Amino acid sequence: MNCSTAARNRNYLRNGFRRCWVAPVGRAFAAIFLFAVVLTQSLHAVESVRLNPYPQKLTTFYRLNDSALPSALRSNVVPLPVGNLTATARATDGAFWLGTTQGLMRLDFSAPERDVRQFFGGRRYLPDDQVRQLVADGQGGVWVRTDTGASHIELKPMTLVQKAEHFEQRVRARHDRYGLVATSNLRVAGDVSSNQQRDDDNDGLWTAMYAAAECFRYAETKSPEALANAQKSIEAILFLEEVAGRRGFPARSYIRKGDPMPGGGEWHWTKDGQYYWKADTSSDEIVGHFFIFGIAYDLLPDEPLKRRIVETCKRIMDHIIDHGYYLVDLDGKPTRWGYWAPEALMRDPEERALNSMQLLSFLKTAAHVTGDARYEKEYQKVAKELNYADWLTRVNEFRTEMNYSDEELAMLPYYGLFQYEKDPALLKAYRRGVDEWWKNIQREDCPLWTFIYLTGQPEANVDLLSAARTLYRMPMDTIEWSAKNSHRADIKWSPVQDRFGRREALTLLPPDERPVMKWNGNPFVLDGGSGGHREDDGAAFLLPYWMGRHHKFLLGE
Repeated sequence: MNCSTAARNRNYLRNGFRRCWVAPVGRAFAAIFLFAVVLTQSLHAVESVRLNPYPQKLTTFYRLNDSALPSALRSNVVPLPVGNLTATARATDGAFWLGTTQGLMRLDFSAPERDVRQFFGGRRYLPDDQVRQLVADGQGGVWVRTDTGASHIELKPMTLVQKAEHFEQRVRARHDRYGLVATSNLRVAGDVSSNQQRDDDNDGLWTAMYAAAECFRYAETKSPEALANAQKSIEAILFLEEVAGRRGFPARSYIRKGDPMPGGGEWHWTKDGQYYWKADTSSDEIVGHFFIFGIAYDLLPDEPLKRRIVETCKRIMDHIIDHGYYLVDLDGKPTRWGYWAPEALMRDPEERALNSMQLLSFLKTAAHVTGDARYEKEYQKVAKELNYADWLTRVNEFRTEMNYSDEELAMLPYYGLFQYEKDPALLKAYRRGVDEWWKNIQREDCPLWTFIYLTGQPEANVDLLSAARTLYRMPMDTIEWSAKNSHRADIKWSPVQDRFGRREALTLLPPDERPVMKWNGNPFVLDGGSGGHREDDGAAFLLPYWMGRHHKFLLGE
């Protein structure tokens, strides 16, 4: 059945395995604006999401005297009787724009429930939050005048692949430092021309996540650009193990001679004086390395690069095994966070379930990409004799605080385990383990963790629509503008603070209303940002989008 010809007196239509969003009469634009999805039967227990264009928010800023502003925007608004409402405008699609003394709202009562009310606050959308006048732009968007300037908020229908291309262009323009991909600084708040690339503690992890996105993209599209991007970033990751001068021990990051000098941390010059590299490497970096080792080995056609991946994987895994499951620095001592040994985990129950699972994933990935029986033998010993396959199921018994960074350091290794393990008994343990993490993760609507969870629990009843909605609502602008939501009356707050003493919500806001964050952040902390002095690379969107398409959780573009 064609969705557009379905019965007009209903919003949803069910027909066998298909469920289509149906636009009410006279609301053609709304059919695009609304979160339109078609669910189709797939290989998974949950039904895949059919992607459709969705209006992305694009903001252009103007001075108050700019000739491009509509003349009506310069007029004074007729005062409203009461309250903090300062201006109103009716959009051509029937939605209402409401200006206030604390930002801007859009109300569309024909939209799906989660999109009925949308809030626009802070410099992502407005020169300041004191709205003085509104003028609808004739295409669903709005012109806004505030005390200090004006902005045009365009609602531009885009497919997610078009959105991904926008993100790719940003990576190439401002976030590619010798193939390493990470957040960059803006010397002038919000001014991307003042961009300054910098080293990052987790250059290996962030770059691995971007490279994985490009591997999935290549697998789906056979794009030469995706292949080249993946190759460049993987080469950068492999160089982290070369530059440290101690094979098997990867650096956290590095700079070249002549680059701006870094801040704190343990740094060393190479013998030739050409590179300055950061030591005290953490488990985060090892997680990133093994995550990309498996994905690149499985998906890329570059045999010479794959041989180098195998060699590097062996050296890092041998280092960890030969040092008793520790990552040992140049001083002969374990790094602060590089430990997976049973005696260390017995002393640290907070990391016990997480790190035991990580080591199993490293060993299983190494066994897969190298074919070396040593790693499979070690894997079986760790899982069964050292009892790590049991420990990993008890995360909520061992840990005493909620650490969202640990969710990232768990779900990425779980991906490798679920790709390569075939033993029913071990799979049962791993599924029990990932279910424990899922108890908190499921409320986050994180597409990346949702897709990884489904690779291990394909029969689970998971809300894929909400995961896809997060991809739609991730902001086009990844500048870390300061975001404030603590004044809002529509948010329910937790009675306790998070582990950093920050106020935490129980309400999950869409990502384009909260601070920009990677997936190691707490999505329930609703105030934050850097005042516009940093820009995220955007791999947090690219990786789940291309992974979702590769695994057929997302259909279409």
